[in-house]
Amino acid sequence: MIDVVMPQMGESIVEGTLTRWLKHPGDKVERDEPLFEISTDKVDTEIPSPAAGVLSEVLVQEGATVSINAVVARIGDGAAPAQTATPAQTAAPAQAPAPPALPPQQEAKPTVSTPPSTGAGPSAAAPEARTPQAPPQPPPQPIPASAGPYPVEPPVAVEPPAPAAPQAAPAAQALSQEDQGPLSPLVRKMAREYSIDLSQVRGTGAGGRITKQDVEGYMSSQAARTYAAPAPQPGVQPAPSAPLQQPAPAPLPLAESAKVHTEPMSIMRQKIAEHMVMSKRTSAHVTTVHRVDMTRIAKLREKSKAEFSARNGFSLTFLPFLTAAAAEALRAFPIFNASVDGKNIVYYRDINIGIAVALDAGLIVPVIRNADEKNVAGLQRAIVDLATRARSRQLKPDDVQGGTFSITNFGSFGSIFATPVINQPQVAILGMGAVEKMPAVVDGDAIAIRSQAHLALTFDHRLIAGALADQFCQKVKSILENWSANIL
Repeated sequence: MIDVVMPQMGESIVEGTLTRWLKHPGDKVERDEPLFEISTDKVDTEIPSPAAGVLSEVLVQEGATVSINAVVARIGDGAAPAQTATPAQTAAPAQAPAPPALPPQQEAKPTVSTPPSTGAGPSAAAPEARTPQAPPQPPPQPIPASAGPYPVEPPVAVEPPAPAAPQAAPAAQALSQEDQGPLSPLVRKMAREYSIDLSQVRGTGAGGRITKQDVEGYMSSQAARTYAAPAPQPGVQPAPSAPLQQPAPAPLPLAESAKVHTEPMSIMRQKIAEHMVMSKRTSAHVTTVHRVDMTRIAKLREKSKAEFSARNGFSLTFLPFLTAAAAEALRAFPIFNASVDGKNIVYYRDINIGIAVALDAGLIVPVIRNADEKNVAGLQRAIVDLATRARSRQLKPDDVQGGTFSITNFGSFGSIFATPVINQPQVAILGMGAVEKMPAVVDGDAIAIRSQAHLALTFDHRLIAGALADQFCQKVKSILENWSANIL
């Protein structure tokens, strides 16, 4: 029997959500054949089978979040009983407490035949028959906690000391924080930036570990207390507190509710939502927009796209030109190839540019490593490879990690320009709108038709000043507008 474990999907990833099983108990699987899908903060991908055989047992259901290295399934050697072993094994954990109660009854019967031979036999058999009845006695332990059902008021008397306990023993809770499991770098960063005492946060992760959602939930609860606190003071003002305590709109009338369709968010959409909200809460977002003349590149692309496609097997787009220009600008302005760590600035030597890829279920940002070392053809090849594997769920953890700067091409869907959100922990993201032909003033007062696009740079104003952001955009613009005709 081979254990299938939740893989380590990155250095800072400590858990993953199993979104879908691609095989079911009793199915034959080959080595490296996709077995199940997972979703994390970094990647949404398929996990291959570690060995060939028969999937004999599934231990984690779809939608469950488990820590890394946790056993999620077991693969047998392909014997026929493997299929029947699954329901029996899955039922065994739920009935684990029952087996001890059955053997005592069977042991009590043979001990009845021993008394004629030895007088001490019956007396020894009696305690043996009673000892298995001892396990049912642990339920009396919850009785003190459930003592409330007898008198109705005691639970209310127990609640007031609860808030006093954390105030009286903050040091003890700080020590208990170590018992809540390892903290991810993201949780530590959030706690440091927002001055959160993690001993006050209740962990819901594996082994009581504190997750990002726990920190966000704690922050939300603290904000709710802040808004709700002033409301009870004036006794005649319940009205203002009502809207503040209504995160969701009032239910629709029955006549209207029939027109509403409700469905849960996908795991990927939930992760994207959490990441976007965290980014907006972390960085001071500012966007600057510059118009760039893409005529030279448009003519070069039009002239060579047929030959390029025949030679490489894929089309030539505007995106690799923008990526090459951004990589060169990042060399000139290294502050954009950095991140913020508390009061420190972390500069990265490698230029690893993430390219946003739109999926049916959301968005993912795979990374082109050492983008400054590739030419236009190499960048286009990397973009096509990453986009293809992203849409087929074949990305590996390394493909979505280590990005130092991001680019998004919203112009591929006809958008003129947008205000992209920074991909944390980066400090900037560059977007390009649609390349369109439009009249422009050239050579003094002459009017000509030029291929133009808008560049939108969103940057973290905590670290980057507006003037520096404009200089970065002017650098990118200059490279694109003066592109050498023979460089591909």
